[in-house]
Amino acid sequence: MEKSFSLIVFSFFSRQQTPFANPLRVDIHSHLLAGIDDGSQSLEESIAMLKILRTMGYEKFITTPHIMSDLYRNDPDGIRSKLSELQQAIATEGLSVEMQAAAEYHLDEALMHKVARSEEILTFGKRYLLFETNFLSEPLQIKNFIFQATSKGYQLMLVHPERYEYMTLAKAEDLRNRGVVFQINVLSIMGYYSRPVQKMAYQLIDKGWVEFLGTDCHNLLQARFIFENRTNKYFQKALHLPLLNNQL
Repeated sequence: MEKSFSLIVFSFFSRQQTPFANPLRVDIHSHLLAGIDDGSQSLEESIAMLKILRTMGYEKFITTPHIMSDLYRNDPDGIRSKLSELQQAIATEGLSVEMQAAAEYHLDEALMHKVARSEEILTFGKRYLLFETNFLSEPLQIKNFIFQATSKGYQLMLVHPERYEYMTLAKAEDLRNRGVVFQINVLSIMGYYSRPVQKMAYQLIDKGWVEFLGTDCHNLLQARFIFENRTNKYFQKALHLPLLNNQL
């Protein structure tokens, strides 16, 4: 990269920006721990991302690295170690943000076994367990997983339901009737992924079926995209829902 992350952030903020009042103070989905998954690849990049998001009004981040048995075999101890590294870098930088960590669990057999065996699972708040599924087809075990996990006292949060190709409003309503809460990606609302994803995000917002918004920020490009599209009308509409972010 020709410019350092510090120079990129400086040039970014040196341009005149449209004023923006963000009522959200807590982001509950991001990939800010360096070198642990497909998110930030260095502490410098993590700090650069945090500086941009902090300017949007975020004061607390519950960052959520992937845990996937066939790709990202992270564990609670490793995540806590990476969190400590980032917290130290934040302190050195003098950045005024609070940083915690949980995880984004992929719904697979490994997660089912963790729940069944009462192994340690990283949660936050009211035992919120963030989980994602594959993007193409509805998992056959999803209803059983919901029953087992809620029986163990977890509050299940399905992240970015708008991104799953199998998702329909009828399926979304069924999941919500089973006690699952939804977290929509800010990037989805702003059209970062695709038009169909954005359309589903709009529909879920119109229904009021959104408890949390998350940046799901993986890199500096995405942080800049969020900042530059913060006046998106449906993002503004979502901000007026009774979101639970700030209760954490």
